Amino acid sequence: MLAPVLLLSASRQNLWRLSLIRVLVLAAQASSVGVAYLLDLLPLPWLPLCLTLVCSAVLCALTALRLRGPWPVTELEYAAQLACDLLIHSVLLYYSGGSTNPFVSYYLVPLTIAAATLPWLYSMVLSGLALTGYTALLIWYHPLHLHGVQHEAMLISLHLFGMWLNFALSAAFITFFVVKMAGAVRRQVQLQAERREESMRDQQLLAVATQAAGAAHELGTPLATMSVLIKELRREHPDPLLQEDLAVLQEQVRLCKDTLQQLVRAAEADRRLTVEEQSVAGWLETTLNRWHLMRPEATYRYQILGIGSIPRLAPPPDLTQALLNLLNNAADACADKLDIRVDWNVLEMCISIRDHGAGVPLAIAEQLGKPFITTKGKGFGLGLFLSQASVTRAGGSVKLYNHEEGGTLTELRLPRQPS
Repeated sequence: MLAPVLLLSASRQNLWRLSLIRVLVLAAQASSVGVAYLLDLLPLPWLPLCLTLVCSAVLCALTALRLRGPWPVTELEYAAQLACDLLIHSVLLYYSGGSTNPFVSYYLVPLTIAAATLPWLYSMVLSGLALTGYTALLIWYHPLHLHGVQHEAMLISLHLFGMWLNFALSAAFITFFVVKMAGAVRRQVQLQAERREESMRDQQLLAVATQAAGAAHELGTPLATMSVLIKELRREHPDPLLQEDLAVLQEQVRLCKDTLQQLVRAAEADRRLTVEEQSVAGWLETTLNRWHLMRPEATYRYQILGIGSIPRLAPPPDLTQALLNLLNNAADACADKLDIRVDWNVLEMCISIRDHGAGVPLAIAEQLGKPFITTKGKGFGLGLFLSQASVTRAGGSVKLYNHEEGGTLTELRLPRQPS
């Protein structure tokens, strides 16, 4: 299971971005009105303008408080926020020249945002609202009363500067929002692909688990029969060489029966959520001892490389089985002189297994870990697949590399639990 990550919904992220744009626009509008008032550039109705800017500031504050709450941001609410921006912009234009104001084309910014983020119905409604406001400003607005050639020349200069400033702000805001939206879309597509892959893997795991449960149930009877027959053979044939082989065979049958019993105990422990915490070194040594009973022909060297206190973990049963699968894969490649090391830092633990076999074939290197993909003629291609699924569920990862000196290096990384 992947570590939980808190992801904001698309509408909530977009509302955060809209709030940022709204604050920047409010700062620009308030600065423009303040400069015009202090320098006495234009005869404007200052009180209505200031009240409108205060309403815009209140809307910014209320939106910030609303975004701190747990309630989801719906598309309808987001469209209503854009509609409020259009209304406030229309009121500001009404008191500052109407359609003659160079900032009238700022209507396109909320409409571009709506077209990029909302369904077509909301976008059409907002477009109708913007067109209605623009049309109304052609007829009803507070005119600017200027007298004299000097004042008219100044108004033309201010109009040209306002057109430039409006273009710069609109281009910056549209670019910022579209770039962020494109990044959010890419992240959502990637997340959907990962979830789809996880769903397919879970379905494959469920199919394998169903077959494994049936096989485990069916294997109990033949194993019991084999155990009885081996005891009778040891009693009837006193030959020392045969007795030695029968003893090994009996030990392997007992190991198979113990494995089946452990499956039952693991399922019961999983149901009760009872997992014992232990040190990573103790867990690894216990698993190695169990594995050596399964593979007595294998030889290995075990090293602890970590410095400081040994980290602890609560390994679920399937994580132990994953480590056994990785050890078996290494022993299948080359059972002699396996190099097993455990290391750790403040963030994670790493268990590395190096064999001296032929390495990972490049032709199937990218497909390893998928079900029924194997480099062994006798294998089913499920060991690495199940191991990766179990380790991923524990928040870790499994990677295989071709060692520079030959053989395969398998790294099992697990997150370190806080002390």
